[in-house]
Amino acid sequence: MPLHLSDLLARPDLDLSVTYDVPPHLLARTVEAATVSDLPAPGKWLQGGELLMTIGLLLPKEPAACRAYVRDVAEGGAACLALGLGQGLPYQEAPEPLVRAAEEAGLPLLTVPDGVPFIAVTKAVFDARAQEQRELLQRAFATQRRLTAAATGGGLRPMLAEWTAATGVGTAVLDPLGRLLAAGERAHRTPPAQAQELLARVAAHGLRGSAASTAAGQQLEVQPLGARRLRGLLLLTGRLDDAARSVVPGLVSLLSLELERRHLRDEPERRRRSALLSELLADEDPSADRARNVLQSVGLSAERVRGVVVEAPGGAGGRTGPDPSQEGSAEGAAHEMAADLALALPGGLVRVVDGAAGPVIEAVAGEDLDVREVLARFAPHRPAGIGPAAGPEAVRVSLHQAAGLLALSRASGEPAQARQSQASQLLLDLGDRRTLHGYADTVLGPLDLADHGEELTATLAAWLETGGAWDATSRRLGVHRHTVRNRLDKVMDLTGRRLDDPDDRFDLWLATRIRRGGAPGTGGRPAPPPPAR
Repeated sequence: MPLHLSDLLARPDLDLSVTYDVPPHLLARTVEAATVSDLPAPGKWLQGGELLMTIGLLLPKEPAACRAYVRDVAEGGAACLALGLGQGLPYQEAPEPLVRAAEEAGLPLLTVPDGVPFIAVTKAVFDARAQEQRELLQRAFATQRRLTAAATGGGLRPMLAEWTAATGVGTAVLDPLGRLLAAGERAHRTPPAQAQELLARVAAHGLRGSAASTAAGQQLEVQPLGARRLRGLLLLTGRLDDAARSVVPGLVSLLSLELERRHLRDEPERRRRSALLSELLADEDPSADRARNVLQSVGLSAERVRGVVVEAPGGAGGRTGPDPSQEGSAEGAAHEMAADLALALPGGLVRVVDGAAGPVIEAVAGEDLDVREVLARFAPHRPAGIGPAAGPEAVRVSLHQAAGLLALSRASGEPAQARQSQASQLLLDLGDRRTLHGYADTVLGPLDLADHGEELTATLAAWLETGGAWDATSRRLGVHRHTVRNRLDKVMDLTGRRLDDPDDRFDLWLATRIRRGGAPGTGGRPAPPPPAR
């Protein structure tokens, strides 16, 4: 237990006395240490919580000077001031100006009687502090033993129950997605709203950090769990004393061990689902009913699904040579990442296969799932392709398209997603941007230099996008169809290309499509693209 002023006053061997009627809340102050100083301004030498003793050798006698002295001591953080009395010392009793100054400042003023040396008070304080530390360690060791005994029985729940019983602090263990795995007696079954931000922040950093906050008077703390990869999150709800704080690392270690054990225990199920995916993909022409039944058997009931392919660590973006040990570690990293994705993707249909440049991870996800968010959490900075949404029987085709996007993702630095209505845009993205814009400038340059060049280019683009429909183009632009025809006649005159010629028409379409993807600059021309990286 902490040492309070009232504890020192209760010791008959010290015979300490108060000099005025000290309020109880001041007597409840914690004493952290005892020190002696006769400096006229000792405040800057204090750290806080001290019992400051003085014989008053340089103590001022004027009321204003006494108030300044007491204020200096109080601002230094002293728990109280003690004046030594006795024969041969400056004071036989506490001077009235000092007593009034201490009472006004709310600083307890004690007297140490003749015959009680300051060293006796100092020893009493430090003996009490040492006993407090011993009790703290004993409680910490007892709590650790209880946790270890609970861990031998297996399961998260017994450990959390023992922790809460020993410390009074609520606990909950969640998976990396924030889903509750187990909770202690005083923990919320659903994490409070203010904890969600902490959970997301720690999950985003993996095993590299923890987070804490206080909201609505409630102290919250989140610790990551796992050995080499994030396996879960520990949420502590409540204020931890020193004994509980010292046991937190042990609790984290035991919970991490249990989650790693669970991870190994779930390996057969991951293998079964991987084999199920391989079986589904081995059939080149599965029936819709069979494919749907396979997906529903693992809880994936989405009407439309998409394939996802991720280049595993150590693949084309990371392997440096045919070192066997490198290959082994790359395969292990691939399976670890696949396990993370299996946890995050409903259904868990994930497998690792050998690609042309190293291992890749193939997965199946429902159409409504935010695949990009999942990849950002569990496969950050890895090249990834996201296939188009399709019926369950076409998942093989979607995966094939996703695999074809890895090169594009590697070049762009972010996941590439196929959309059936944007195949041409994917082809344009594969080209060098500066070369593409140079091509567009060559084709459309005469329009840029002409009067009303922006109107001519916009009319051409609208006519091409509507498939050459005059009425639809005029409605889109809000002009008469004769105006559209006149503008397009001028386009043909300026560019030297014919709209009824397939090759010319394709060149004009491609040039306007490139322009549409560029940032507009001055004069109706796109700004030069940034250098390719």
